[in-house]
Amino acid sequence: MALFEDLFKGKATTGIAIGLGAAILTPVVISVLGGAARPLARAAVKSGIIVYEKGKETLAEFGEVMDDLVAEARAELEKGQAQGAAITGSVAGADAAAQKPDEA
Repeated sequence: MALFEDLFKGKATTGIAIGLGAAILTPVVISVLGGAARPLARAAVKSGIIVYEKGKETLAEFGEVMDDLVAEARAELEKGQAQGAAITGSVAGADAAAQKPDEA
């Protein structure tokens, strides 16, 4: 802390030393951090690709399940409509048969 206090109190030599030290160390620190950051970034990209592929696969499977459910529901509706038509037709036929003896 005294170093920064001296810098602001007017000791130019200390300020120049700090400036030169920062100018010399900055490229070294950046290159070291850059060298360590590249493998980390590559690992993050790999993980992202894996997560994307798994999500894509899961979504495709979900789509297949939904297609199957929709097909089953449509088949049940068609079966229900066919049964409903048969029931309606037999009821209508029974009603017609029931009305004929009354008319005669």
